[in-house]
Amino acid sequence: MKIGIIKEGKNPPDRRVPFTPTQCKYIMEFFPGTEVVVQSSTVRVIKDEEYKNAGIKVVNDLNDCDIIMGIKEVPLDDLLPGKKYFFFSHTIKKQPHNKELMKTVLKKRIQLIDYECLTDEEFNRVIGFGHYAGIVGAYNGLLGYGMKYNLFKTKRAVECHDKDELIEELKKINLPNLKMIVTGNGRVANGAIELLGLLRIRRITPYEFTHYTFREPTYTQLDSFNYNERLDGTPWNWGDFFKYPEKFRSTFMKYTRWCDLLIHCSFWDPRAPRLFSKEEMRSPEFGISVIADISCDINGSNPSTLKASTIAEPFYGYDLITEQVTEPFAKNAVTVMAVDNLPCELPRNASEDFGKELIEKVLPSLLVKDETNLIERGSITKEGKLTKRFEYLNDYAS
Repeated sequence: MKIGIIKEGKNPPDRRVPFTPTQCKYIMEFFPGTEVVVQSSTVRVIKDEEYKNAGIKVVNDLNDCDIIMGIKEVPLDDLLPGKKYFFFSHTIKKQPHNKELMKTVLKKRIQLIDYECLTDEEFNRVIGFGHYAGIVGAYNGLLGYGMKYNLFKTKRAVECHDKDELIEELKKINLPNLKMIVTGNGRVANGAIELLGLLRIRRITPYEFTHYTFREPTYTQLDSFNYNERLDGTPWNWGDFFKYPEKFRSTFMKYTRWCDLLIHCSFWDPRAPRLFSKEEMRSPEFGISVIADISCDINGSNPSTLKASTIAEPFYGYDLITEQVTEPFAKNAVTVMAVDNLPCELPRNASEDFGKELIEKVLPSLLVKDETNLIERGSITKEGKLTKRFEYLNDYAS
């Protein structure tokens, strides 16, 4: 079995990799008969020489590879017929900009395994970059707050060599007694909380958040049951919320009066209520001035996320009166950070963690035996057809 790591061809380029040189070497030693090669690239964070120095072949084409692994969507002309590909395809929500990608994958009879679709038997995702999205997103949120009020200015995350340098930058921050909310309880939220922990920011309960004042910066973590309730007034039920989110309404406004910075990490179902409305954002009860929307659902749970921002320009303003995008730190605007590829700001660390998860949770099923059907569940297409789990994409792919 021959695995090829493709050079990223999407623009703007993604600097992450599925495996580091050390991990490539480990794969070949731990899975006998497996070879890993790397397509030459000038954009990835780990240089060709680093792979060569580890004894990994650097090649120009991957035609003789059985499995091709990357990060972002592969340009249509670069897709090799009949191969098995792993990458984030961004197709399962019928994203319009990737419709041609899906058509091409089917036409070339490619088996497309999407990292996002690799789940356990209860359909929980097994790998992802979410943890580093949370770390960088929280860092950017704090940076945005400091810039908005001229409190401090540190290096941007992307300017740091790695996580260690980012932590050193954190030590320069002297925060006022602002109050923060972190939504969600998954990988992304855990990453954000790790970052706040490195700053030794005090964690408080939702009750303390709304009932007490503090002389130091604090944050609370809110899960869906903290800010949603049933329309009919019956008790909270997790099963019902996941199955019928349209039967619930948001109560998030009960927290907004005391919140300065919102770090939004929660998954959002389009059938579910938004955190708050545009009208509510104009209320005197709405005290949030900076939103780090790590989830980055455009026109989704956070109505001020009108577009994705970029690593080059991470902030924009949401004008509360015109409801339009304005200058990042304008007086009558909420500052929004909605970068949709946050792990790219710490590509070396993010790649190392991602590769470790791939080796532990995916490669045994891929290279030895797929006992739990992990690869089958994660395959969107196979032999020129959509797999059963993804047949709902038929109209999108036709």
